[in-house]
Parts: sequence; C-alpha cells; structure tokens
Amino acid sequence: LQFLIFFFQINLRLILVSGKTKEFLFSPNDSAADIAKHVYDNWPMDWEEEQVSSPNILRLIYQGRFLHGNVTLGALKLPFGKTTVMHLVARETLPEPNSQGQRNREKTGESNCCVIL
Repeated sequence: LQFLIFFFQINLRLILVSGKTKEFLFSPNDSAADIAKHVYDNWPMDWEEEQVSSPNILRLIYQGRFLHGNVTLGALKLPFGKTTVMHLVARETLPEPNSQGQRNREKTGESNCCVIL
C-alpha cells in the first residue's frame, strides 16, 4: 500500500533563484497554492536565508510560465514516478496572461492589422 501511495504521487524538485533545490512529493490534486503553502509550512533548514514572510508570495514557474494558484499538478499532466523540475520564486503579483507578448509587440512595432489592396 505504501508503494501504491508513492506511485501515484508527483515528485517535484523545486529550485530557488539561489540555485538551492529540494524535492517534495505531491498529489495530482494539489494546486500551485497548496504547494506554496506546504513548502512554506515545511521550509527546508538549508533555505533559511531565502525564508519568505507568507506563502501567498511564493510562485511556481513551470516551463517558463507562472502557475496560477488554482492550477493542479494533474491538470499539467505531470508524470508519476518521475521528477519534475519547477522554479520557486517570491513575487507579490503574477503577470497578466499574454502581457509579455503585448509588451514585445509594442517594442518591435509589430501590429496585428492587415492591409487589403
């Protein structure tokens, strides 16, 4: 039974900006907010210098994107029995979806309109 419980969990290796890492086991039903709270409540001893004041400012980054609080590991289709790497950062707010793309278009002068002749 212990093996089955382990088998249906997702192993996350969380990396801080400092490069320090720690692995945690989570359920596919756990959300990004659940993970942030768990990590905050079980903050590793060797991460003491990076301790934050609240779990609400911990953000997960997966494949270059910030995960919003309600997204679950199951929704990301993460594999069981393998280690998935995510970055953990302290940040007050999340960027708006597609805001980076909008800023890039403004910088390059690219526009989404067309000319019909």
